[in-house]
Amino acid sequence: MKDTEKLQKILARSGYGSRRELEAMITAGRIRVDDHVATLGERVTASSVISIDGHKATVRNEEDMPCRVLVYHKPEGELVTRKDPEGRATVYERMPFIANGRWIAVGRLDINTSGMLLMTTDGELANRLMHPSYEVEREYAVRVFGEVGEAKIQKLLKGVQLEDGMAKFKKIVRRGGEGMNQWFHVILTEGRNREVRRLWESQGLIVNRLIRVRIGDLHLPKGLVQGGWMELQAPEVNYLRKLVQMPMVESAVVVSDTDQERQMRQARRAGNKHRQEMQQRAKESRKRKPGSANDKFKTASNENAAEASKGKRSEQRDDKPARGSRTENGKPDGRVGGRPSGKPSGKPGAGKAGTNNANAKKRRPKKRPQRQHQGGS
Repeated sequence: MKDTEKLQKILARSGYGSRRELEAMITAGRIRVDDHVATLGERVTASSVISIDGHKATVRNEEDMPCRVLVYHKPEGELVTRKDPEGRATVYERMPFIANGRWIAVGRLDINTSGMLLMTTDGELANRLMHPSYEVEREYAVRVFGEVGEAKIQKLLKGVQLEDGMAKFKKIVRRGGEGMNQWFHVILTEGRNREVRRLWESQGLIVNRLIRVRIGDLHLPKGLVQGGWMELQAPEVNYLRKLVQMPMVESAVVVSDTDQERQMRQARRAGNKHRQEMQQRAKESRKRKPGSANDKFKTASNENAAEASKGKRSEQRDDKPARGSRTENGKPDGRVGGRPSGKPSGKPGAGKAGTNNANAKKRRPKKRPQRQHQGGS
């Protein structure tokens, strides 16, 4: 360690987070140096006692910290955050355990974006790779819905005014597609929040698939399944450090061909496990909850179905001929309530209730005249 160094720099090097994360922690008053609350830009010495959230931080020299870098194939549905209050899956749950330090994500991918994500134990390396001044290229495969003419492409290459300033693509290459869905490969040299999506949306287009496939000259490894990771070897780590003007290291983990094959098998198992976990979480999220909007929708649907059934029965009753109605040839219908007037329905009292006065008179038995007996004299 030098005589004095910036607080956030040595903490980032020791694996406590990226410079951006540590600057936010310092601003929030979560870090103390000796007996006072640290301030942004404060410089410390080797003898300084540093604590984070009340816990003493172990500061390591640059020579003692091995620089490790992983390539992680992020699937859709995962968040690039250490903890989600809603309990959703995070990329840090997939990372291998390390005894000293912690993994730091190089940039972010939103929940609906998949593809290549670098994870490192070196906070300074992460900070420089994210900083726009080093202009590290990021290439994305993007599927766009809508009519994409040459005029719109030229606007995206020249620059578009967004809410947080001007933005543009360095390069756009058509990669085919069907109908209104067209694939493109685009290159950026910075990583602002949802920048790719916002640029296309500024032209009235919708991004329905977004995959990061390259960072610098490092491509997403073929065969690396979603949810799996692969550790970079020393030459690849030193390429990234040279890209952002950092000194070369010899302490990077050396990965043999056998180790690399083993990591690929681990990645496949991790990918299968990840898919099973995502399916289980999806099932749990679809379960009905009491008083949920889904229940209200079903209740309303049942009520509508009952009303429709009730209205259908009413229409059926209206279609039956009324009492005393006539048929098309002008003759009396002779039906009451849908049954012949002179025939019983099989129910007690149904015959009497189903007759009119005229038919009732016809069925009355005639009175027999009494015989007169003639008497003899």
